[in-house]
Amino acid sequence: MEPSPGRLPELEATRPHMEPKAACPAAAPLVERKFHVLVGVTGSVAALKLPLLVSKLLDIPGLEVAVVTTERAKHFYSPQDVPVTLYSDADEWEMWKCRSDPVLHIDLRRWADLLLVAPLDANTLGKVASGICDNLLTCVIRAWDRSKPLLFCPAMNTAMWEHPITAQQLHQLKAFGYVEIPCVAKKLVCGDKGLGAMAEVGTIVDKVKEVLFQHSGFQQS
Repeated sequence: MEPSPGRLPELEATRPHMEPKAACPAAAPLVERKFHVLVGVTGSVAALKLPLLVSKLLDIPGLEVAVVTTERAKHFYSPQDVPVTLYSDADEWEMWKCRSDPVLHIDLRRWADLLLVAPLDANTLGKVASGICDNLLTCVIRAWDRSKPLLFCPAMNTAMWEHPITAQQLHQLKAFGYVEIPCVAKKLVCGDKGLGAMAEVGTIVDKVKEVLFQHSGFQQS
């Protein structure tokens, strides 16, 4: 689902909220807004699982989901299979024409209550660990409010996973306060066997539920 130009899902929810005064008993009850989950998807073959991941997240009551994709991630899924608003680099530039226009990576940072990067490929892992922000997703991450949860799911070939720099970069992300959902060992799409496969969708969704319960009092089902 493509984004409406200049508009975020439930963008109004990011604005200051006026509580009704206690002296006005006739005031209508407040409607509790949904918990906003922003999914970041990068150029790993595990991006094939994006439609399933989004579908399972939408099964959690009270969640609203949007997706930020890198250009390379688009190779692995069809936008028609993703039933939520999908943002990419082009939207960042198309939405901004002059000083009064919205800055998309900042608006997304404000909108989201939780950022889930799944999969996080080796290239983007290196960028995030180094502070590089050269696309929409890495700009959102660089601007991320670290009082909010950020979960990441590494996914890469076993040889890349075993390179010494990977452990250093993972350590850096954890030092930022981000939470790793560890990769698993299996036969990879390339035919190699070993660590590096993205965690199963069920494991990722369970972790999201756990974080929701910790941060917002959501009931786990």
